[in-house]
Amino acid sequence: MNWDIIEGNWSQAKGKVKEQWGKLTDDDLARISGKRDQLAGKLQERYGIAKDEVEKQLTEFERGYRN
Repeated sequence: MNWDIIEGNWSQAKGKVKEQWGKLTDDDLARISGKRDQLAGKLQERYGIAKDEVEKQLTEFERGYRN
């Protein structure tokens, strides 16, 4: 899976992102607009987790994403 697919389908993907990471607000998701690095930063901020853990979670999300 390529993150470009998630970014291209962000309108659909953001629902799954919110299911996975419920602390993200609709405003967060609108600002992120599919950008992986922005999502990573927001996850670090909201959940207080390290960058390597965020990358692991995003990679797992990418693998499991079905649009």
